[in-house]
Amino acid sequence: MNPRTLESRTVAGCTVSAVLGDLTELQVDAIVNAANSALAHGGGLAGAIVRRGGAVIQEESDRLAPVPVGGAATTGAGALPCRWVIHAVGPRWGEGDEELKLRSAVRSSLVEATRLAVHSLALPAISTGIFGYPKRDGTRVIVDEVRRWLAEHPETSLRDVRLTAFDAETAGLFAAAIAAWRDGGAGG
Repeated sequence: MNPRTLESRTVAGCTVSAVLGDLTELQVDAIVNAANSALAHGGGLAGAIVRRGGAVIQEESDRLAPVPVGGAATTGAGALPCRWVIHAVGPRWGEGDEELKLRSAVRSSLVEATRLAVHSLALPAISTGIFGYPKRDGTRVIVDEVRRWLAEHPETSLRDVRLTAFDAETAGLFAAAIAAWRDGGAGG
């Protein structure tokens, strides 16, 4: 699947885009995996990342687990076309404080990317798959937290954040949330 950009905005010198495409095929410095606390990558996006990147990703993850909900940890990318995989642990819908935990997972991912001096990052709709977070709300929260964090951290190395989804519905929700940005507080 060739990636397709649906919407872009710039904040604090960083382009934030909604992308319809396969996150495991993107040519970026790092990708974010929507992970569980055990960093057990059996199904969904996590499973696809390990299948394409190789068992080394799971082996490195096993040494880092557990990671608390809202946290993130980084492994190499194996055979993927990126350098790192940032494993962000989002909330399961119904566990309580889901929005705060999702915002924390997004922030943790951005902090890790900056620590690694990443310039380009692909980030999925964390928690909106098998963890059950409603897609419309989840994508809105993710876009808002990315925008806020970038505005508050203009020193970041990030210059290209691609909010990426394999399905048109989620990519469209990312695009709508980006299009809804107001000028106030956007930082750029």
